Parts: sequence; structure tokens; C-alpha cells
Amino acid sequence: MNGTQSQADYTTAGLNLIAQALSIYDSNLELVVSNRPFQTMFNLPDALVQRGAGFGDTLRFLALSGEYGPVDDIDDFVRAKVELARAFEPHYTERIRANGRILSVEGSPLPQGGWVSVYTDITRTRRSEQLLRARSEELSDQVLAHSEELSATNRQLASTITTLEETKRQLTEIEARTRMTTEMMPAHIAHVGPDGIYTYSNRRLNSVIPGRPSAITGMHISDALGPDAFSKIAPYLEAAFVGQSSVFEFTEGPSGLRIRVAFTPDTDGGVYILSMDVTAETQARVALQQTRRRTLAAQITSGLAHDFSNLLTIILGAQSRLDRLDLPDDARALSTLIRDAAKRGGRLLDRIADMTGHRTLRPVATDLPVLLDDFKLLANSALPQGLGLSVLDHTDGARALLDPGMLQDALLNLLLNARDACGTSGQITVSAHVVPDVWIVITVGDTGPGFSKDALVQALDPFFTTKGGEGSGLGLPMVYDMVKLAGGDLQLSNTPTGALVTLRLPFRPAPDSGGTLVLLVEDSDPIRAEIRDMLTDLGHSVIEAASVDEAIALTADLPQIGLVLSDINLNGVATGLDLVTRLQDTQMPCVLMTALAPSDPLYAQAAASAPILRKPFDRSQLADLLAPGATP
Repeated sequence: MNGTQSQADYTTAGLNLIAQALSIYDSNLELVVSNRPFQTMFNLPDALVQRGAGFGDTLRFLALSGEYGPVDDIDDFVRAKVELARAFEPHYTERIRANGRILSVEGSPLPQGGWVSVYTDITRTRRSEQLLRARSEELSDQVLAHSEELSATNRQLASTITTLEETKRQLTEIEARTRMTTEMMPAHIAHVGPDGIYTYSNRRLNSVIPGRPSAITGMHISDALGPDAFSKIAPYLEAAFVGQSSVFEFTEGPSGLRIRVAFTPDTDGGVYILSMDVTAETQARVALQQTRRRTLAAQITSGLAHDFSNLLTIILGAQSRLDRLDLPDDARALSTLIRDAAKRGGRLLDRIADMTGHRTLRPVATDLPVLLDDFKLLANSALPQGLGLSVLDHTDGARALLDPGMLQDALLNLLLNARDACGTSGQITVSAHVVPDVWIVITVGDTGPGFSKDALVQALDPFFTTKGGEGSGLGLPMVYDMVKLAGGDLQLSNTPTGALVTLRLPFRPAPDSGGTLVLLVEDSDPIRAEIRDMLTDLGHSVIEAASVDEAIALTADLPQIGLVLSDINLNGVATGLDLVTRLQDTQMPCVLMTALAPSDPLYAQAAASAPILRKPFDRSQLADLLAPGATP
């Protein structure tokens, strides 16, 4: 006997001990449960007290057995009773049965449809009332009639109180379930009155904006959000107070989180509020947009670059022929100038190709302190003796999935720009810190003259330069391209001491450098076996799945999983990209594998959400991704 059946049996046994007859019918007018007095009171056959017995069939049996006295048309009688029952209205009635007994019937609707009915034999009570009338000649007929009326009213009032208490219990349960549901949602749901005071909150504000309180009912919205966030939502809130709905996004200053907010006015001048953290979605959207821009730029520039390359080839060929002629010194100097300009044009073409070609991030598990130390060694060799360099590491030994080569290229590019701005003396400061689970923030500041007004607006545009003929105008755009490909952003500003460039890259935690438990999700048995062997050779434990549903079930059962390594195309409808999305709230490191070409739309979407490991790959490439420094 299973638990559900056992519980039903206990319930039925309890109901059978009640003196009154009881029946419960569902919204389809089919019997759900009844007790033994219900069957014995009306002498019902077994078929009519089984689960699923029709209410209409029971009415027909009772009418035919004379329960309701003479009935002219059984079908019309049953039809009218059934239609009345479908109204599901609470009711209390008393009637005299065909056998002379007096019956009270109390009905109460259920919130999910259907109703519960209680039948009580009140014959003895009514006879006592009649006996009281016969033996109490001293009491007037008016008093006796009032007594009988009061007795009936009291019975009806008791029925009403029972109904109200049941309704209150149901409403309390519904409210508790609703609050529990809202508190489990990964969003803040709240309501403020016309005065800006919170009247309801699901206590999730601090999960959307870290550092803010969770118990905010009774607080003013400006106090709950803090000055930075409130200043950004205030115009939309004022509009909502006068009836204007809105959906908007803003960046919360201290944490750098991207928050989406929806304001919905109510009819009493208040506002319902829904807010959620969409930082990961924004990072993915930015990376995907940058990939599309680069694809479009490649289409536009490829033809022009081809023709320009041909022209440069002709120019260099002609210059080479000029060099072989007996030219005067001033003409030979012009020839050399032509050659240098043509070669500079060639280098410019190469840099354009780097920006618009199929350059993809190749993230590996990277120790940020090691990366910064290596960068410092490279940077010192590129700086003059009078120019100081400080590299400040505030990452607390964090490890993340990054493309260290592209990041170092970007930092060196910024360093050279800072060097050119400072000249032969000054100070350059590189600082890095981690906003937990959200960003890696790296700043490069210098003591030079700072960005001009035009540079603050245009410095990220290709070919904009303040260096005259010495600059290509592609340095900062290449850094911007790398940051956007990773799903981050880049900001230019001036400080009291000079220029400041701020890079924010999505923080994707790397698995532990030691052995970890890896969930391998691959639908091809031979490939899965090959990758499993690679992982175990590298000292990792492996569990396997062939579909997204299997993988989700395993992550729920095994919280110790340290990394998810999944193919993009899997068994079933869901893809590896869907798996990453469903695991987003768990902060579990995810890496996607694929043999798709970078130009494939699905590849671009996946690259915006997680690091990509291109197939085919060998053990050393996998080792670089999971644990830098591992011996291949």
C-alpha cells in the first residue's frame, strides 16, 4: 500500500465516525469521497458511493425511490437539480423526507470547484420543539414561534460561520503559497503606495541589488534602494504614479550589475514593481552584437582591402624599379618615402584584418595574479627609464576563464598609449579587482594630459587618432573589440592626474586547479569516451550525460560538481546553450564544445554565454583550459 492510498484510507475511516452523512463532489459533479452514513441514510447502492459516481445518477435513484415524494417528470427534476448544483453556491435548507424524518442539508463550495455537503437528521430536535410547544401553555404562540425561528436561524448561522471559517483557512493557505512562490523567484516583486512606502515585498531586493536590505515593508523606496539606484529610477517612478507603465534598465553603480525594472500602476495611485538582475543576459547580448558588427565590417572591408592591397603591390613594384635607376639623392629620398608609406599601408591592412576577421576568444583557466606578473615583465621592457609602472593586484588570487593572450595584447596596447601620453617621465598604474561573480575590473591610468573632449567621444572609433601621422587610430578600437567579444565594456575618463581606461570583463570562475568533478555532456558515445579518458588522465573525476535533462538532474543531485563540459548539439530539443542558461543561477562554471564554424549563428550565441572549446582538441588544449601549467 503506498502512502497516498494509506492516507486516503485513514481519511475515510475518520469520516465514517462522523454521525452526519457527508459527500464531496468535484467540479464535474462526480463523487470524490463520502462516508458510510451517507450510504445508509439514503440506502444507496454500492455503485453510487464509489469514487466517480455521477451526482445526476444519485439524484435519479433518490427520486425514483421516493426520497422527494411524488415527482411528475423525473428527467426535468434531475436536470433542474443538476443545474442548481452547478452554481456552487453555499446553502442551508431543511426538508421533510418521504419517511417523515426531518433533514437539514448544508452545502459549501470548494475553491477548486465542486462542493461538500453535510446531511443531519434533526427530527429529534424538531420534535423537542413541538413537545415544548404542547407542554408550555404559559408561553404565548408568539414566543414559541420566535423560539423556533431563532433555533432555525442559529442553525443557519452556524452553517454560515463554518463556511466563513473554511474560506478564511483557504485564503490563508493561498496567501502563504503565493508568498512562498514569490520569495522563491529570482526577482524582486513589490508594491509601493502613492507615498512611496513599500506595502509589500517578497524580500528579494538584496538578491537583485547586493548590500540593500531585504525587510523593506514600511520603508520609503528611496531609503530601501539607496541614492544611486533611486536617482536612476526616480523619473520612471514619478511617471508610474500618474498612470504610465514602463520597462527600463539601469546599471547599479557599486556592483556594476545591470538591472531591469517594470513599473505597473494600480488603480489607487500605487505602483507594482518587478526588478531582476539581467547582467549575464546583457553580457551575452553585447558579445553577440559585437560578433554581428565584426561580421558586417568584414563583409564591407574585405573587397576594399583586396583592391587596396593590389594598389600597394603596384606601388611597391614601381618603387622597386625606381630604386634600380640612377636617381639623384633627393629623388631617391622620395622613393624611400614611397616605399615606407606603402609598407605602412600594408601594416594597416593587417590590423584591419585582425579587427574584422574571424578572431575568436580562446579562454583558458587563468590565474589573474600570474597574468598580471607576466604583464609587468613585458611592460617594463617597453617603458623608458624615467616612466614608472605600478601593477596593483586586488583579485585575491582569483582564477577565471579568460583568453590571456588577447587580454595581455589589450593591456599592452593601453600601456603604449599611456607611455606616449606621458612622454619620458610620469607614472602608469594598472589595477585589477573582482566584483564577486560578476566582473573582472582592470583600470589603466597615467599622469599624462588626459583625454581631450573629442577623444572622450571618438577615441573608440576606428582611425581616430591624436598622434597625427604617427598613429593608426586602431589601438583603442582593437581593445574595445576584445572587451565586447567577451561580453564586457570599456570606459574612458579623466582623473585629476591624467587619463583612465576601465575594462570590465565578465567573471567566469575557473574550476579548481586540482582534480575536480566534471559533468561531461556529450551524445556521441565514442567522443564521450575519448574526452572522459582525457579528463581522467588529467586527474579529474567524471560523470556523464547525453542530454540537457540528464545533466540538470545530475547537477541537482550532485552539488559537488565543479565544471560542466558540454557539447552544443545534444540529444533532444535542448542544446548546450539551453543547459548554460538553466544553470546560470547556480554560478557553476560551464564550457561548451563544438565543431560548428565561427560563422554559424548558434556558435555566436554560444560564445556570448560561455567559453568555447573548438573540436577537434587534444589533451594539452583541454589541460590548458582546465588547469594552466598542467603537463600535457
